[in-house]
Amino acid sequence: MNLLLDTHVAIWAISSPDMLSARIKAILRDPDNQTYISTASIWEISIKFMVGRDKAIPFSGYDAIRHFTDAGSRILDITAEHAAATEKVMTPHADPFDRLLIAQAITEPLILVTRDSKIAAYSQTFITW
Repeated sequence: MNLLLDTHVAIWAISSPDMLSARIKAILRDPDNQTYISTASIWEISIKFMVGRDKAIPFSGYDAIRHFTDAGSRILDITAEHAAATEKVMTPHADPFDRLLIAQAITEPLILVTRDSKIAAYSQTFITW
């Protein structure tokens, strides 16, 4: 499976794996699965780390790139098609980062892994716990 990790899932996979369910840990460890981290997640981490708004961000955007790539994840760039596809995302979620992750997952296609039930409800292919 090709998996796109929601920002919080990507962070937890690196810094707090106990926050992930046993099923999600198994999916992420499966060598047949490839994980992707969106550039949008790196951007979100950078902003929250810089302003100190979210104490759950334990590392900078620069560190995030290194941690994620060292863990074997690929960084998914944001394309013009991804940006345009956000206008088709019909969800009550107003967060622009979440809307972009949904658009990327649908466009590529990738399976989005999230703990957010509002995001997971968007597609039956998305994984949550």
